[in-house]
Amino acid sequence: MTEPEKLFHEIAKEIPEAIEGKMFGSLCIKSNNGKAAAIFWKNDMLFKLSEKEQKKALKQNGTSIGFHLYAPEKQMKGWVFVPEKHSDKWINFSKKAIVYVKSLEK
Repeated sequence: MTEPEKLFHEIAKEIPEAIEGKMFGSLCIKSNNGKAAAIFWKNDMLFKLSEKEQKKALKQNGTSIGFHLYAPEKQMKGWVFVPEKHSDKWINFSKKAIVYVKSLEK
């Protein structure tokens, strides 16, 4: 298990509303409403964030909006890619993503 993967599991355990699962064959963190909030992918993370939080996240060097998984023509909107070099921010983004996806159940 890589250090980033260990960190992913630690983050999932630290957030009370978080449930570890799988999405597209990758590890993910879901809220207790079943919606995915974060995906661990190739030692990096993706987070489902509000537009306001997306803008903040994109200020980090190396982050990007959208995500093409398996099918380049199908972009996953609302997801922000945050590379391993910013893993110190993953817990904060994970918490914000959980809050955001929980708000989507309305």
